[in-house]
Amino acid sequence: MKKIILTLILFVFVGNIYAQLDNKPSKTQFMVRGYGSASFSSLNNSGEKESSFNTGTFAPIFLFKLSDKLMFEAEMEFEFENGELESALEYADVMYVMNDYMTIRAGKFLLPFGTFMERLHPTWINKLSTVPLGFGHDGIVPSTGVGVEIRGAFSVSSSKFNYAFYSTNGPKLNNGADEPEEAGILHFNNYEDNNTNKSFGGRIGYLPFSDSSVELGFSFLNSKVGDADSSYENVSSNLIAYDFSFIKKIEPLGGVIDIKAQVNTSNVGDASYFEEHNGVLEEYTFDNKSDSFYAQLSYRPTASETDFFNNLEFVGRVSKLNTPEGSEWESQVNQKTFGINYWLNWRSAIKMNYQITDGTGGHGGGLIDRKLFTIQLAFGI
Repeated sequence: MKKIILTLILFVFVGNIYAQLDNKPSKTQFMVRGYGSASFSSLNNSGEKESSFNTGTFAPIFLFKLSDKLMFEAEMEFEFENGELESALEYADVMYVMNDYMTIRAGKFLLPFGTFMERLHPTWINKLSTVPLGFGHDGIVPSTGVGVEIRGAFSVSSSKFNYAFYSTNGPKLNNGADEPEEAGILHFNNYEDNNTNKSFGGRIGYLPFSDSSVELGFSFLNSKVGDADSSYENVSSNLIAYDFSFIKKIEPLGGVIDIKAQVNTSNVGDASYFEEHNGVLEEYTFDNKSDSFYAQLSYRPTASETDFFNNLEFVGRVSKLNTPEGSEWESQVNQKTFGINYWLNWRSAIKMNYQITDGTGGHGGGLIDRKLFTIQLAFGI
């Protein structure tokens, strides 16, 4: 049934694109936007200290409007790492506006799993220079997917709802054959599907007040993650997230309060993995459940009589990550991040952050004790 629905969506999507291209062409519009950053960091990792100016990053975003209903977007990322230029395609998708309440897009797109990766991760939007635990490399939260999506929004009385439902290749289970230390981890950059089962996910957002100051969100992503024709082909995963947003100018406080939070859970089905001890392969298993969360509070004193204080912003964030007990990548990590931002204009800021990360585990095992100080210039164009 899921495959039939997906086929119908693709049929309608392609048919409407063909109709748009077959009509008399309108003037195509093209725009380049994007963001970038440059930074300095000082790290104390369990007593080992290092500091460095970091090469800048740049992420151009290309926007094409082929008609009033048909659009294309793509983002590239460029940065230096280990003395070499690294480039990546963050997303590239085509969108078709069905009506005022529904848009279809297909390609590689940012997944609406919670709100951080889709809405907040660009350096000039992220109020801190790092991402919360659980996101990014070796995280438990998906960031992009390759597939098709339907999204839109509608109102009910004074309340508003937004929605997004998608089908993608889905995450891939690391069975530990090539990387024993990562057995059981989900990899989300699955450009070519490792099985014939497509994932299904979505998010529903609810804004109960007429001023849209509060949003509550629920997200899910279900898929089979094992390689086809292997002993892992029936292993499935269930990912769930809850997100919260509050942003409003509070007159008694003389400024704007911005609160963001997200809780993520990952539940992967039972599977057996193998590790080598003294030349002998031993079978083991574990309860493959992970969770993470972050909560962030910022305050900007916009009612100050001086421009200097109006442009300041004070930020604090706590986050936590727990990965499965008994896995090679078992960890329990806590993080606290504090920051002061100075906004040069509405899309450029100088950010000073201090971050404390502690806990146990990770790929290296043992205690985690990291303190990071960062100065970052972030800008949007």
